[in-house]
Amino acid sequence: MNARLERKLRTLGAVIVAGVVASIAINLAQGRHSAGAFVAGFAYAFVSCVVLGGIELFVFQGRLSERLNRLSFAALLAVRSAAYAIVIVAIQLLQVGERVAGLPLQTSIRDFGVSIAYSAAISLVLNFGFSIATLIGPRVFMNFVTGRYHSPVEEDRFVLFVDIAGSTGLAERLGGVGIHRFLDRTFRLLTESVVDYRGEVLNYVGDEVIVTWPEQLGAIDCRPLRCFVAMRNALQKATPQFEREFGAVPQIRGSLHFGPVIVGEIGDVKPAIVFNGDVMNTAARLEELSRKVDGGFLASRAAMARFAAPPPFPLSELGTLPIRGRVDGIDVVGFGAVA
Repeated sequence: MNARLERKLRTLGAVIVAGVVASIAINLAQGRHSAGAFVAGFAYAFVSCVVLGGIELFVFQGRLSERLNRLSFAALLAVRSAAYAIVIVAIQLLQVGERVAGLPLQTSIRDFGVSIAYSAAISLVLNFGFSIATLIGPRVFMNFVTGRYHSPVEEDRFVLFVDIAGSTGLAERLGGVGIHRFLDRTFRLLTESVVDYRGEVLNYVGDEVIVTWPEQLGAIDCRPLRCFVAMRNALQKATPQFEREFGAVPQIRGSLHFGPVIVGEIGDVKPAIVFNGDVMNTAARLEELSRKVDGGFLASRAAMARFAAPPPFPLSELGTLPIRGRVDGIDVVGFGAVA
């Protein structure tokens, strides 16, 4: 299955489960324990979550994503709220729950208002959750909610550094606003490949993006390597668009390393989930070395040894290269020979 579709379907499933649990809690809080009440609550939750989740994942984060991304957080929240309100009122007017459960249809305006209020409360939580997840990233959001990294843990991960070559010169030519738009457009395009190969964007730092995979996910079918090649292919396909808008096409360099990293929450006023350890430092220094390699890419032997299958394309043995911070250097492969 397509990775983007799979990701959306998993999110939709989680939304449905959360909605059903909320409907059960509401019934219990109101003292309604009959089978009919639970069936009606389930029907309302299921239909609402499917429709609202579908609109969110396949419209707001699909066809309309580029336009909506231009809006501020508050404006985006308002657009979502308006759409959610229309859906909620429509579902309540149809009285989906009562029809499915075989209960008498509501005729009391007060009961209708109470149902609207509860549905609005649940949708508000979903709306805010989607908005925050869009702002900081769905995986980071879930990690904060579950407290996965509240205490630091050690994980074996692939770490891919991707750098946009020549960005300093472009900044001088395009100006501050122009280079920001250039980087934003480039990173959005690169992130599509990250999603396709089930990676996780750790951070954007200047003209660089850092992507990681847990060992079990990254080892499958050499995903980090395929991801980097897919990034280059995506940029090549977008060449006409970049040339028209910016008069330049982004070129990327990269490095890949593997090993144990310490992952945990840091900070109080603005907490973040950060990765620390020698693996991160080594990957960054490999990216510096990639500037001296014809193919513009280096992968450590430590990373190559963890793949479950041979690389999908030929790589060159570059031997042991000197690297800052390591007396004995590091064994690497690349797309080309040392320049």
